[in-house]
Amino acid sequence: MVEEKIERIYTIPLGKSYEYLRTRRTPRAVKLLRQFVSRHMKADLGDVLISNKLNSHLWQHSIQRPPRRVKVRVVKVAGKVKIYLPDEMTDEERKAQKEKEAKEKADKAKKEKEEKEKTEKLKKEQEKKAESKKEAEKAEKQKEGKPSPAEKK
Repeated sequence: MVEEKIERIYTIPLGKSYEYLRTRRTPRAVKLLRQFVSRHMKADLGDVLISNKLNSHLWQHSIQRPPRRVKVRVVKVAGKVKIYLPDEMTDEERKAQKEKEAKEKADKAKKEKEEKEKTEKLKKEQEKKAESKKEAEKAEKQKEGKPSPAEKK
């Protein structure tokens, strides 16, 4: 059985929350939000979950002044409905992004390690060439019969 993922964006009016007592407006706005989403996504009220960022957005101006309307992104997977802000990432998207970042970090570290090994190898080759060049010069001077500076002392 294939799980269907339904994703929609709604602008939900919350103006009715202002018809209640000042000290109960934001909790009422949360209830209105959940009712709207459960009705439009055909899910039980208990299956509707609100993200922490959306909840913070609703409570941003205290209990007395919730927003008059809110734009949300609603995702329904396997009977569970989750409500997010439009620019907020879902749990699956967050996991995918973390995996992608971890992979990029590992690739970058591997590339840096390879470059470091390559530079070390080049340095060793240059040192060997320099040593062989010095030895060749010593051997040439000895053939000519001239004493090397170390031999003079």
